[in-house]
Amino acid sequence: MQRPLDPKEHGFRWVDIKQLRFSAESVGDRRLLAALIGHEQFRDDYAGGGVLSDGPRHGPYWLRLITPDLYAPINQEKAVQILREWVDPLWDVPTELEADLQREVFARLAAADGIYYLSKLGDEAIHDWGRVHDYFHEFVLIDRSAGRITLIVAADD
Repeated sequence: MQRPLDPKEHGFRWVDIKQLRFSAESVGDRRLLAALIGHEQFRDDYAGGGVLSDGPRHGPYWLRLITPDLYAPINQEKAVQILREWVDPLWDVPTELEADLQREVFARLAAADGIYYLSKLGDEAIHDWGRVHDYFHEFVLIDRSAGRITLIVAADD
C-alpha cells in the first residue's frame, strides 16, 4: 500500500509486510529475532532491489550490524502512535487508506503476543546509499498461537 507525500514531492509512504512461520515449541523471543535476521527474506534494502539472498543490506542499514538486542519491546499503543504519526501527524487520512491500515497493520498489532521496534542505528550502521529513506520504521510481531513472525516495515521513497 502506498500513499503519496506532498503532491510537490516525488515520493510515497508505504508498508511492506513479510510473514514467516515458526514451530510452536517454546523458543525465546531473542532466538526468534535472531532467526528472522538470519532469514533470506530479511535481506531486503526496501529501495527497489527486493530480496537478495546474499545481500549485505537491510533497509538503510548494513545487515551485519543488526542484532536481536537492537529490537526493543513496545506495547501496541506506542506502535500505533508511531505509525499514525508517520502516516500523517494530523491524521487526515482518506477512509480507504484508514481501512487498509486497520486491516493489514493495526489488526496484526492487536493480535501479536509481542511487538518489537528496531532502534535507530547510528550513522556508522547506514550503508553506502542508505539515506534514500527519510523515514524507516520496523516492527517485528510475534504471534505464538499462530506460530508466526510478522515483519512490518513502514518507510518512504
